[in-house]
Amino acid sequence: MPVTTRTAPAGTTSPTRSRYLIMVMLFITVVINYLDRSNLSIVMPALREEFGLSTVQQGMLLSAFGWTYAAMQIPGGWLVDRIAPRWLYAGALILWSGATLLMGFVSSFAALIVLRLCVGAFEAPAYPINNRVVTAWFPERERATAIGFYTSGQFVGLAFLTPVLAWLQLHYGWQSVFVITGLVGIVWGVAWWMVYREPRQFRGANAAEVALIGAGGGVVDLASQASSVRQPVHWADLGAVLSNRKLWGVYLGQFCLSSTLWFFLTWFPTYLVKYRGMDFLQSGLLVSLPFFAAFCGVLCSGLASDWLVRRGASVGLARKLPIVLGLLISTTMVGANFTGSTTWVIFFLALAFFGNGLASITWSLVSTLAPARLLGLTGGVFNFVGNLSAIFTPIIIGLLVTEDSFAPAILYVASLALAGALSYILLVGKVERIEL
Repeated sequence: MPVTTRTAPAGTTSPTRSRYLIMVMLFITVVINYLDRSNLSIVMPALREEFGLSTVQQGMLLSAFGWTYAAMQIPGGWLVDRIAPRWLYAGALILWSGATLLMGFVSSFAALIVLRLCVGAFEAPAYPINNRVVTAWFPERERATAIGFYTSGQFVGLAFLTPVLAWLQLHYGWQSVFVITGLVGIVWGVAWWMVYREPRQFRGANAAEVALIGAGGGVVDLASQASSVRQPVHWADLGAVLSNRKLWGVYLGQFCLSSTLWFFLTWFPTYLVKYRGMDFLQSGLLVSLPFFAAFCGVLCSGLASDWLVRRGASVGLARKLPIVLGLLISTTMVGANFTGSTTWVIFFLALAFFGNGLASITWSLVSTLAPARLLGLTGGVFNFVGNLSAIFTPIIIGLLVTEDSFAPAILYVASLALAGALSYILLVGKVERIEL
């Protein structure tokens, strides 16, 4: 397809705002992404009864997504540097949603495992693509807001739409959960392919908007730059993104940040029911409060970070301050170890998850630090290291807790949050794009 450059109509001087449509499209995609991650946990009780699954088999099934999702991050990032987002995101959406839909028709445990592995593998490029799109479409002073907005989609999916999936299961059976979420993703994959274009090719973006993005640090010609330097994969590229101290600062910080998230995704309900003596209905209602707090935190983070940039703060200060502050706030969860009050337990954990949300604009640093031609690969390594927490956090917590105490696990997660803050403070240093 020939590349064409959009020009502003005669007399047009004000920049259009098509980039905000792109931001909404990313938000919708992230909501779908996280619904397809969480749908299995919602129907697990029904699957256990229908297929007679043991606790070991349930654990295998729940962890299957994480294994392939983590394993495919670096190959997925490599693809992001070589395939345009219009095609790669549409393909990934349709493939992982197709695998999700097929889970509604399976008749064996083995088929469930295989399809869940497929969902994890096909979702792997999603966040590196998000980073690639935001880098091309947003000036530096708006980038954290865009990242914060689409990242909030993961908490919308987990906190607000989970009851919808539970309602579907109750009225139409567990199969409907997979079929509906799969169909929604397939339709959205087609819509993405039809609508998304790079800034210069997008019909709704005039020349003034493209110029505004480019002048503000957006890499509007990222697609053409990538095409001009596209080369076969070299181990030297991987070595470059694995040997840089600044990048290891964000890699390790992301692992620590994600560990808090995976505590809430895995052990939090058990903590409330078994160790705090709540019933399942009560805990189900209270579980949503930290997710709502995280949703507020991530929106505040992006807005505050970009406000600092517009006020003249350095990009490094504007990006790192919410992240470091959020990680430090997350350490307050240790307060739950020193109270027997349900109200205070939820307060400390909601405050900690607010901090987790506040720190969730970490992709803005990847966007700013990564070598321009290796945005996808850097994002893949970043997401790979971060998502190792999906494997290790549930296991380590299981080893730390006892029959009558969850306190060591709370202390472990809080300590990781502190380590993440130190990683950003001591390793990242000055924020500037790494040149190779």
